[in-house]
Amino acid sequence: MLNEIYNQRILKLAADIPLTERLVAPDATAVAVSKLCGSKVTVDLRLEGDRVADYGAEIKACALGQASSSIMARHVIGASMAELHEVAAQMRAMLKEGGPAPTGKWADLEVLEPVREYKARHASTLLIFDAVEEAIEAAHAKQTHAETGSGTSAAPDTLTSTGSGS
Repeated sequence: MLNEIYNQRILKLAADIPLTERLVAPDATAVAVSKLCGSKVTVDLRLEGDRVADYGAEIKACALGQASSSIMARHVIGASMAELHEVAAQMRAMLKEGGPAPTGKWADLEVLEPVREYKARHASTLLIFDAVEEAIEAAHAKQTHAETGSGTSAAPDTLTSTGSGS
């Protein structure tokens, strides 16, 4: 049964994660950790308006966390905040509620559909989505504060999640 979730396509994605260099000057950084398995992803990003302009990540996760991170890295630059929230919601629904896999440029995420049968693997698979959502919200808040003149912090915001996959 585990062969379904650790198939060749997932292993290939896990072995080839783009954008694994951390950013020198991110707008925000978020860290998500799975309490169950200890997988950890750290995401740095920069926004221009409501779109991701630059992205880097450090991935210390199982093959499932690596595969979802690989797919994220391939499509995150240029994605809007709304699009990223939507794909994260679709992934949670796919794994936890039997919903359909994301479509369009995110269609590769369907490779993770068999994970729905293994609840213990949900958190590690969803870590990248938790971290990206936290980072885009922090970066957006920083932009909003800068535009209104109420934020003067030179350092990026760093958030930590427990990878609940909520």
